[in-house]
Amino acid sequence: MKILHTADWHLGKRLDNFSRLEEQKEVLTEICEIAEQQQVDAVIVAGDLFDNFNPSAEATELLYSTLHRLSHNGTRAVIAIAGNHDSPERIEVPDALARACGIIFVGYPNTAIQPFATQAGLVITKADKGFVEIQLPNQKVPLRLILTPYANELRLKTYLGVDNTDSGLREHLQQHWQDLANRYFDEQGVNILATHLFMMKKGGEQPEEPDDEKPILHVGGASVIYSENIPSQTQYVALGHLHRYQTVDTSPCPIVYSSSPLAYSFSEANQTKYVVLIEAEPATEVVTMPIALEKGKKLMRAKFTAVDDALAWLEVHQEAIVQITMVTDNYLESGDKKRLMDAHAMMLPIVPEVKQNKQHLDAQNSKMVLLDEKFQSMEELFIEYFKNSKEGKGQTPSDSVMNLFKEIQSLDIYE
Repeated sequence: MKILHTADWHLGKRLDNFSRLEEQKEVLTEICEIAEQQQVDAVIVAGDLFDNFNPSAEATELLYSTLHRLSHNGTRAVIAIAGNHDSPERIEVPDALARACGIIFVGYPNTAIQPFATQAGLVITKADKGFVEIQLPNQKVPLRLILTPYANELRLKTYLGVDNTDSGLREHLQQHWQDLANRYFDEQGVNILATHLFMMKKGGEQPEEPDDEKPILHVGGASVIYSENIPSQTQYVALGHLHRYQTVDTSPCPIVYSSSPLAYSFSEANQTKYVVLIEAEPATEVVTMPIALEKGKKLMRAKFTAVDDALAWLEVHQEAIVQITMVTDNYLESGDKKRLMDAHAMMLPIVPEVKQNKQHLDAQNSKMVLLDEKFQSMEELFIEYFKNSKEGKGQTPSDSVMNLFKEIQSLDIYE
């Protein structure tokens, strides 16, 4: 049995003022071609289908047309779960029509799929809350899937009865998964778990979330889940949320983030993006093969002290989306800034890094201040602003205020 694992499409995503929709069309076409070339039996899309709760008509059309093509007229199972960027209600809306094509949408952790069969011979043979068993047209053994879309604390409490503590979440999910595995996972079928959560190996290095990804670990979201919480009967875990391809653990099975199909922030610059091909049969270790994706523009950034050097670099990288930092003694003159902006059609706003050793007069309190010889980040600027505001009264913002600021940053509402 061949299964293709992909995730984090983020359809409708923009980078500053640049739409990524055409790139998304190209890379999704590439994924469809891989599915056809490899003759896969099923495709798992592990969350963050859209970039926000209210996607555009173009993004919605692209999702449905791509999933329909992947389904190959009902001969291939396509399973798509909600991520933390998705509205679970919206994800499940087209379910009745999708079933005719063998497409399964799962928005909630307790969703129970209604049994159905396609004209091509794909049949849902068993279903439970968070579980589905599929008989595929070209396979003698069934595919079993435990499906857990992203769920915040409120959703978990509402639908699964879990409390808000970290240990309560892990213990409940482990018990929920183990109950389903004991009931349905045996050596007569292929057993997969698909989820959109922040997962790591206990005691291991904590993976980094992308710069512009809405954090589900620290701010208003589910806590970290450990690989040891996975049932031993599971043969592969298909993860979504982190945008870099990585294997979290190999015990009790390969636990893999497939990566996003495109680089969506400059923290992902120079990353190779993948889909993962899984070859599986019952009671046997799966074979996994990451397949590199080639479509989409590269994200590149560089730092310069001379305008002419920056212009030469921009000329060489016309096909990429770029961001440059200019390190200068004073702010760029308007003429130099215009030369740089005119040199590249896909350049984000220039980041100024101004070095100043001289003293400046503070306009508000006439105090002399000495500026550090370093560039201030958005967080540092916000802290300085807060301290000088009426609300701050000279105090630094609390952890809760800073967490809120970081969460607002991740929402991209300033676009």
